[in-house]
Amino acid sequence: MSIYNLPLAGLEIGFATSLIVSLLLVLTTRWHGRYSLDATRGVQKFHITPTPRIGGAAIMTGLWLALSVLPQAQRDLLLPVLIASLPAFVFGLAEDLTRTVSVRTRLLATIGSGVVCWFLTGVTLQHTGLPLLDGMLGWLPFSVLFTAFAVGGVANAVNIIDGFNGLASGTVVIGLGTLGLIAMGAGDVHLAQLCFVICAVTAGFFVVNFPLGKLFLGDGGAYLLGFLLAWLSVMLVYRNPSVSAWAPLLACAYPVFETVFTIMRRLWCRRHPGHPDSWHLHSLVKTAITARYLRMLPPPLRNAFVSPVSWGIALVPAALAVNYAGDPEVLVQGALASFALYLGVYALVVSAWRARRRHAPALMPVAAAPLAVKPLVTTSSNGQGATSGLVAARIAANPSANQPGGLADHSHKQAAPVLARRRM
Repeated sequence: MSIYNLPLAGLEIGFATSLIVSLLLVLTTRWHGRYSLDATRGVQKFHITPTPRIGGAAIMTGLWLALSVLPQAQRDLLLPVLIASLPAFVFGLAEDLTRTVSVRTRLLATIGSGVVCWFLTGVTLQHTGLPLLDGMLGWLPFSVLFTAFAVGGVANAVNIIDGFNGLASGTVVIGLGTLGLIAMGAGDVHLAQLCFVICAVTAGFFVVNFPLGKLFLGDGGAYLLGFLLAWLSVMLVYRNPSVSAWAPLLACAYPVFETVFTIMRRLWCRRHPGHPDSWHLHSLVKTAITARYLRMLPPPLRNAFVSPVSWGIALVPAALAVNYAGDPEVLVQGALASFALYLGVYALVVSAWRARRRHAPALMPVAAAPLAVKPLVTTSSNGQGATSGLVAARIAANPSANQPGGLADHSHKQAAPVLARRRM
């Protein structure tokens, strides 16, 4: 397949529709903003202007219109996947509009989308290269549940990394482009074309989201793109037995690494795996690097510069997947090396953050803190101290100072995050 064989009508209609709907959502914020605006306060909030978080609606609209002009072969592939994605998208969009849908409910909805997709397509994971697991996958009920759980996990992983302008959507484009190149190399022209069409639709939203962050992906968009990325990975292996199951795993590597390490880190620190914090790699890159070295830039651009760091981590395993799609031994070694790269970057960024924390008191203006006023101290349910009063008032007066919530994952002291925040 060459570039001239791509379904240009689907690419153009999908990109244009997603772009136009994204712009309309931004221009009509005053009508839907009371429901759709993402607040600026929160442990994982870094933007300083309330922003609509319903970009997933633009992507879904672009996908349906692109579907209407695709060739029949691609239409037959995409239609059941779009229908099955509705539970994941709807429950995510409901959270964007109401803030009342729990993480567990959204995860179950995404797993349900995986079950629906199996019902409509008959596609499941059947081989992974692990003999014991492959033997269990021979039993259909287990294969269906395992596939649905894996799909739900990847979709949730994409939602976890959705923290900065272009981060999640750019990572998904890298993953889908990787799947398309692998499918093209395996001779699966129709699946390759479908991957590139979804990339084009995502790119329409991406233009509005990156770098200025005028519209956010939201949970609806993150779960939708994550589900599409995961299910196309399953389809790639199902339709092309010569492709190792490790190849699409490497295509999804960065969000998977972030999720696995986050769960391990929180369990190690005796915290609930689903408890939100701001010790994700992208959050630390913001507070330790871009907030320090790019202070001359406007806040939206500082946020946007976080994404290329994560894209770089995603590109390494993606390149390995494309070049060694049929060699499971190399792919396993590549997965381990890529995870080591992720951990190495994480360690370097944490070191930079700690160095910044050590120098923060010396950089603070002495006259900025009226020492006659003592901050109030309260005690949380887990016995940890939490500073409020004067310091909290200063942070509230400066929303751009939204920084990681401190060393809660690494120690029981809460003073450190205050120093990091005040430095902004």
